[in-house]
Amino acid sequence: MKVPMLDLSEQYQQLKSEILAVLDEVMSSSRFILGDQVKKLESDIASYSNVKHGIGCGNGSDAIHIALQAAGVGPGDEVITTAFTFFATGGSIVRTGAKPVFVDIDPVTFNIDPKKIEAAITEKTKAIVPVHLYGQMADMDAIVEIAQKHQLAIIEDAAQAIGAKYKGKSVGELGTAATYSFFPTKNLGAYGDGGMIVTNDDELAEKCRVIRVHGSKPKYYHHILGYNSRLDEMQAAILNVKFPHLNKWSELRRKHADTYTRLLKEKVGDIIVTPVESKDCYHVFHQYTIRAPKRDELQAFLKENGIATMVYYPLPLHLQPVFKDLGYKEGDLPEAEKAAKEALSLPMFPELKEEQQEYVVSKIAEFYKK
Repeated sequence: MKVPMLDLSEQYQQLKSEILAVLDEVMSSSRFILGDQVKKLESDIASYSNVKHGIGCGNGSDAIHIALQAAGVGPGDEVITTAFTFFATGGSIVRTGAKPVFVDIDPVTFNIDPKKIEAAITEKTKAIVPVHLYGQMADMDAIVEIAQKHQLAIIEDAAQAIGAKYKGKSVGELGTAATYSFFPTKNLGAYGDGGMIVTNDDELAEKCRVIRVHGSKPKYYHHILGYNSRLDEMQAAILNVKFPHLNKWSELRRKHADTYTRLLKEKVGDIIVTPVESKDCYHVFHQYTIRAPKRDELQAFLKENGIATMVYYPLPLHLQPVFKDLGYKEGDLPEAEKAAKEALSLPMFPELKEEQQEYVVSKIAEFYKK
């Protein structure tokens, strides 16, 4: 049996007629930049996030950068974030001219450990960027308390967590702003790049809108340094077709996660560590990530048996060559480094079949019996 990490083909076939029809509408309208499709998506995603503003932009990386810039982060500032995340989180901080300050993670959730944040705050600290990794929100009460105490902005990196909740609150409700990615593999994915910032802050939202169009307002009059990062009208049209299905897809992901956990406990036992949904959280399982002894050998064995898996992320940000000048060394953030050696994400997408999951787990069990 072949089990892909992600298969978007079945989803496309289900939505094909709607997608082709809406793309034809855009082509016929000849309005390709910041048109009605973008406006509709911005409004719908803002409402979905229980905030006032949605600002579409070119991709999830730009969304973080623009939100940080709009929050006043710039050269000479420091921004605290997790070392266990995709490069875009740290890279977007550096692009503002600020310095990323990496702290360790909670080993249970893989998210930033709030207990490590306060010790990293200096007089230069301007913001905190918690990453809601794999589809579960970080411990936002603790992060908000620290941010308020030290008057710091919170920019939530929610690239993997659209639809996730923390104590009934949505992504974007608790921070200064939150950012989404619509990369094709995301829970709500376009057929190319796309991103969005959501916020309740009127001033920050307006700054984000200006920054994404070269910093101009009105057109051809530039008061701040921005750049070209607009959500494409055709990608927005595709996302508008997909968006009404998002909650159903999230529930299917949660169902598949329950199935994986049950099967792994039955067939593999305590050899591996399965994901934990924190109390009062709604996890949308962008990834189903286990901790596995002999992780690399297991991954190779599964590949031999037709099962795709992914390692997110094999080298934490504080040890990346591009950040060597920050002065971190191996051993500085032990939990992030341990996770990088143990974490393995199994196939996860709404259309995943139970027989595929049973096959995946049977092969994991076979590997450890050997």
